[in-house]
Amino acid sequence: MKITGINLDIIWKNKLKNFDNIVHKIRDEKADLFILPEMFSTGFCMDASEVSDRNGESLEFLKKMAQEKNAAFCGSVPVESEGNFYNRMYFVKPDSEIVYYDKRHLFSFSGEDKVYTPGKERIIVEYLGIRFLLQVCYDLRFPVFSRNNDDYDAILYVANWPEKRVGAWEHLLKARAIENLSFVFGLNRIGTDGNNLLYKESSHCFFADGREISTKKGDLISSELNLSELNEFRQHFQFLNDRDDFLIRM
Repeated sequence: MKITGINLDIIWKNKLKNFDNIVHKIRDEKADLFILPEMFSTGFCMDASEVSDRNGESLEFLKKMAQEKNAAFCGSVPVESEGNFYNRMYFVKPDSEIVYYDKRHLFSFSGEDKVYTPGKERIIVEYLGIRFLLQVCYDLRFPVFSRNNDDYDAILYVANWPEKRVGAWEHLLKARAIENLSFVFGLNRIGTDGNNLLYKESSHCFFADGREISTKKGDLISSELNLSELNEFRQHFQFLNDRDDFLIRM
């Protein structure tokens, strides 16, 4: 399976321009799955009442792109639902099937927990035979929540992780791959946001042994996920068999 992520310089609070930029960047690109950053349509914004989708506009964009490119699309957007705001990660398949995950760990350092409502479910979606755990940015710092119970093959992290803390982002992505014997694809945004935070190019895809397996072309990062290679690695190194047994209280 080919996955391509877009290192997007998100235009602050401007959905239509961000949609246009995404279309332009992948016009000639082919992949099975395209990944977009956290809050790809607005930037990581706490003005939820102003920027959140109320009419599903970002979801409709993802559905349209999935159909046109005959590929799955994944990324997070702010949404309003039943009086609450969520940082919602959509996974949209080309047949318009929709799976979503609401960010569990809200970034209290920025006040995200005062504005958005945390998710209550751990979500795994299967696509083309590969099982993906969906995660958003700050979730990366909480390894218990992403612990592999032999129920997924890859983790997708979408993020707005600023340059000043990017070392943690890169080290933790690799750690999640190694400890969970899984692929890890971490997509970060680039550029500067409306709070003058700088984001450097720092997207990666790691194999289960910590090897980087991505290639970069312009603002695109791509990787081939070989499930047979992963299964062979897991058969040889059966570390998941020795994992601790526990339940997560949601």
